Amino acid sequence: MSFPLRIILFGLLSSTFAPMLAAQSSAPASQLTFNRDVAPIVFRSCSTCHRPGEAAPFSLLNYSDVKKHARQIADVVRSRAMPPWLPEPQELKFADELRLSDADINRILTWVEQGAAEGAPADLPPAPKFVQGWRLGQPDLVLKAEKPFILPPEGTDTYWNFIFRLPIQETKWVKAVEIRPGDKQYVHHANILVDRAHASRQRETEPGAGFGGMEIRIESQAFDPDSHLLFWKPGTIPYVEPEGMALRLDKGTDLVLNTHLQPSGKPEVIQPSIGLYFTDHPATKLPMLLQLENDLKLDIPPGQKDFLVTDDFTLPVDVDLMAIYPHAHYLGKDIRAQATLPDGTKKMLIYIPQWNLNWQAVYRYAEPVLLPRGTVISLLYSYDNSDANPMNPNHPPLRVNGGNRSTDEMCHLWLQVLPVNFDAANGDPRMALQEALARHNVEKNPADFEAHYNLGAMLQARGNLDAALAEYEAAVKLRPEDATGNNALGAALVEGGRPAQAVSYLQAALKARADYFDAHYNLGFALAQQNDFAAAVDQFQTALRLQPQDAAVEANLGAALAEMGRYADARVHFQHALLLDPAQPIAKENLEALKEMNPR
Repeated sequence: MSFPLRIILFGLLSSTFAPMLAAQSSAPASQLTFNRDVAPIVFRSCSTCHRPGEAAPFSLLNYSDVKKHARQIADVVRSRAMPPWLPEPQELKFADELRLSDADINRILTWVEQGAAEGAPADLPPAPKFVQGWRLGQPDLVLKAEKPFILPPEGTDTYWNFIFRLPIQETKWVKAVEIRPGDKQYVHHANILVDRAHASRQRETEPGAGFGGMEIRIESQAFDPDSHLLFWKPGTIPYVEPEGMALRLDKGTDLVLNTHLQPSGKPEVIQPSIGLYFTDHPATKLPMLLQLENDLKLDIPPGQKDFLVTDDFTLPVDVDLMAIYPHAHYLGKDIRAQATLPDGTKKMLIYIPQWNLNWQAVYRYAEPVLLPRGTVISLLYSYDNSDANPMNPNHPPLRVNGGNRSTDEMCHLWLQVLPVNFDAANGDPRMALQEALARHNVEKNPADFEAHYNLGAMLQARGNLDAALAEYEAAVKLRPEDATGNNALGAALVEGGRPAQAVSYLQAALKARADYFDAHYNLGFALAQQNDFAAAVDQFQTALRLQPQDAAVEANLGAALAEMGRYADARVHFQHALLLDPAQPIAKENLEALKEMNPR
């Protein structure tokens, strides 16, 4: 990555001393040496990536390595292209900053100009020691992609998604995740999404093969917002979550690893692994990821050097800001996010004066940043679509719009926030955040399907069913064949006592996705409410084939069979339901009723 050139002034070197002889083991006191002056900087800030097995193209582990690349190192530290650290210094400090100080840069440049002397062996600090294999030690669970992906030798950047099916039988709490993405020379970056509903499996052409595409849509029938930034890029150090913020993983959960791959000129085999580190301490704090974006405004004319896109979101609750992740593509230029507190005070959350997609990263704050209710979070991104932008993929420049291809553009900002200072009696504060964000997105873009859907879900969750139905209807109008939208609208109509209206939407959901468990279940419920028990039984039986361990399906299937007079069959399903969930209320009540009836 590159930053604006910083002009560094040096005093004139004295010419009164004799040149150092090659045989000397030390240098004059006025002359800088690798062993005494430069090695501590290199070992601390360069060797982590510049070593065998990492993404950097050459090693920097000893004097010989560094001397060989001395002029190149001087150039990249002078321009601050290396080490890769995009944000400018600011009041709110980030943890693990890679930025070299001006004194460090001066020391390296002076050493190179003086001839790059080695110095006395006694001055050399201990060589850096790196953990071989997993950085945090052997994980409690290692997941390996079932099938490798063969990266094509040519073409544009490739996005491939690997699905990891978790082999756990009970809920686990994860304190750290380590991503080993495969050969790091060809993996630009990778991030993990948690898929609790197996929605991503629908996109696989064969089980375990994964699927292509940059955009991943994770569906959930329960309120379970994304909470953790699980991200990898070259040089990433695995992050151990703070006490009380472990990630919950349930039985049946999938992890989806979204990888950005870059062709090498020959086929490459990519087969990543994920290491999970468990803790016995369940989460007591519930973070949430907020996503601000304004891709709708991305319509950048060719030649435009300073195309500005903004977005503003007002926090409905107090939060601690834990981490921030800005994202744009190759035309991104000046990236900034700031917070305006209710009293008018402004805080710069992050400022990147020269964006570089190749070095995007998650930035975690050294200390949580309290942002009170009413704070306005603003993103201000500018884009350069001129020939002067060396990162521009088009020469001559072309008009560029928002989209998911790397040659399109994006304007995204993720914030990991932790709600604080709330009264639990008023409900989950994350729901207030989600509802406010959905409202904001609907107002900004009435054609945003996900925003209407999410707003409908939040309204339904707090009992405002009429308003929820209006949002679901708006979502279905935008995507008439969408399985998720049709199922949500149908389920809300059933809840509102309108099962006859619900049937057509639930059937549309199943037409779009024949193995959609929730739509089969909801359609069975809608048919049962209309006393069409035979048809309801068919739907419940199909749902049970899809999820054989679901106690609620067993109970409702039993109830429908009992309504048809098939008491013996009904008893079997009630009993199965209670084996799965001894507290299942429908099964318990109906089984007692059957005992009283004592049918033959």
